[in-house]
Amino acid sequence: MDATETRKYWRHPCFPELGLFKARFTQHRYELHTHPTYVIALITAGCERIRIGRHKIIAPAGTIAVVHPEEWHDGEQGADEGWAYRTFYPPVPLMAGLAHELGSADAPVFSRPNIEDSDLAAALMAAHQSSTSQDATQAETSLLVALRHLIVRHGDCSGSVEEIESSGSRRRFSLYQELVESDLDSQLDLQRLADAARVTRFQVIRDFKKAIDLTPPPISATEDCVAPAA
Repeated sequence: MDATETRKYWRHPCFPELGLFKARFTQHRYELHTHPTYVIALITAGCERIRIGRHKIIAPAGTIAVVHPEEWHDGEQGADEGWAYRTFYPPVPLMAGLAHELGSADAPVFSRPNIEDSDLAAALMAAHQSSTSQDATQAETSLLVALRHLIVRHGDCSGSVEEIESSGSRRRFSLYQELVESDLDSQLDLQRLADAARVTRFQVIRDFKKAIDLTPPPISATEDCVAPAA
């Protein structure tokens, strides 16, 4: 590999079954291959030329490329300077579970292999960057926000997104406060808050946003949700 080319792979601290990859390439070329997971790639610089199934796309910076599990794809430079990108590899059970929380019975299917959505690009960048943070709750929250945006805005789902009345946000937020303040030494996480209020983790995030215009603050992480050492 050229000395100017870089690559790094790691696992998400809160979703160890989800891999992440960051790379910059100039001359590197991927031959046709598949993954058992989804591939969600955000092009961050330059331009990539990709073949995904029957589609041939040119993906400049800001483009999100989506590959379904076991779908053939390749990749090579689409400009002289090459390209840089950040990729998520969420497994099918994770994506199906998130879609189910959002009201769909099935794993999401994406009709377009390339997506241009600046808000989604920003959310994916934040989620990718926070996956190496020491704040495990922020790492979990930002990933859920990004994947929810992807599924709701761009996924083809059999069911509608479950939306809980906003009037209950303040009431649920009071419950979250009581849970955190009742035992500051307990290991709370988004799922525990969601279980207590009988809502999804997405709703917990929305409730915090509606109540105080912030995402959930740092909460003690469980043993299987600890950010990696620097």
